[in-house]
Amino acid sequence: MSVAASDLTVAQKEKAEFDRMTKTPVLRLVLRLSVPTTFSMLITSVYNIADTFFVSSLGNAATSAVGVAFAIQSIIQALGYGFGMGSQSLISRKLGEKKPDEANLYGTSGFVAAFLMGCLMLPGLACLPAIMRLFGSTETALPFACDYGFWVLIGAPLFCSSFVLNNILRAEGKAMYSMIGLCSGGIVNIALDAAFIFGLNMGVSGAALATMISQALSFFILLSFFVFKRSIVRVNIFKTSRHPRDYFKIFCVGLPTVFRQSLGSVATTLLNRAVRPFGDVAMSAVSIANKIYILLRSMLIGVGQGFQPVAGYNYGARLYDRVREAFNCAVIIGTAYGTVAAVILYCLSGQIMGIFRAGDAEVIAIGGRMLRFLSLVLPLLGYSTFVNQLYQCLGFVAPATFLASCRQGIFFIPLIIAIPSYLGLTGILATQAISDALTFAISVPYHILMFKRYLPSSLVKGYRPKGLPLAAPTRQN
Repeated sequence: MSVAASDLTVAQKEKAEFDRMTKTPVLRLVLRLSVPTTFSMLITSVYNIADTFFVSSLGNAATSAVGVAFAIQSIIQALGYGFGMGSQSLISRKLGEKKPDEANLYGTSGFVAAFLMGCLMLPGLACLPAIMRLFGSTETALPFACDYGFWVLIGAPLFCSSFVLNNILRAEGKAMYSMIGLCSGGIVNIALDAAFIFGLNMGVSGAALATMISQALSFFILLSFFVFKRSIVRVNIFKTSRHPRDYFKIFCVGLPTVFRQSLGSVATTLLNRAVRPFGDVAMSAVSIANKIYILLRSMLIGVGQGFQPVAGYNYGARLYDRVREAFNCAVIIGTAYGTVAAVILYCLSGQIMGIFRAGDAEVIAIGGRMLRFLSLVLPLLGYSTFVNQLYQCLGFVAPATFLASCRQGIFFIPLIIAIPSYLGLTGILATQAISDALTFAISVPYHILMFKRYLPSSLVKGYRPKGLPLAAPTRQN
């Protein structure tokens, strides 16, 4: 009797969640999911911003070291987000198709795979100085970079797998639970930064240790939602898939995120190498400006992560008009935010840089110039981000991977290699802005193609698009 009642309760929860994701007015649903995901992304960025803020008091070499170590964090994020976004896309579509067992399989398998991939990062501890030099560290910043990188690598397994837990909760519409886990870690991170750096005089290694502890806290809080069965999707390591095709499917769907995050690491390395001849002052300024821009962009990604489960759920349920509407709502919200943020960033660039390096006029001047360049393209950033996320959450791997590779790969890498020879430091500061503008331009035809040919509003319920000529979805009915 109790088992039957329990099964009935699970079935009722699944039906209630299906009705909420497919019947709630789209704008209200996107806003409801975007607010906690945006706040979660903001808190995630606080992990890095808080470190930069506190470490900046230790000097330019220490500040630039955090920027160098961020390249390692980007690789870890690439692995975690790759399996997390791959699992999220498959889970939301399977729940929309009313196939909870397959959703459980992808959730568990993605979690286990991400944890193991994080463990593979640990051997990097044996050659940390060489890795930091490869990522662009100067000799003066190298000891600080190694101190920071040590704790980043130690926490890699939990960091990677927490991304999957986070994305599973988002996939089933439990964005609030996700926010609780991430925000708890963020608050602890700020408190521990101050305590370790200043109270215990641990310097840069204290900032890294604070980040590792806060990420571990987030991991266990997120895991508790599954242990105490507050989620629809069940994570059970004893039911991990034994079929390579399932991991391949998760990896393929998450491939755009892997490319996006991995190329972010490459871009950071090349940026550090391009700035290195101008000294620690320039590297410190670029590191701070880059972190500020990442913070602003993370909020746009949060909006996109709010609309993705809505799009995936309704795509699985074959409610294509709701997919279009979810995208349009996200673009309106993201563009409005980007425009307001751009005006503030352009007008107050010097003051914002001064928060991190008060009294250092040269750092403020260089970083302020970079922020003004970036503010010019900030209103465009939401649209190009959401086009990419739309392709990914619907399972169109090849175009999603291409779009994900544009911003910090296809466009950025040739620019950062070529521009310094002609425009010097000014060209370096403008490279990301130019790359973002080109990414926006290439996103427009992809948006038109998706809506006109594969999600036209005249589609009747029961018809499913067969895929793009560029690549078929990873799963077709």
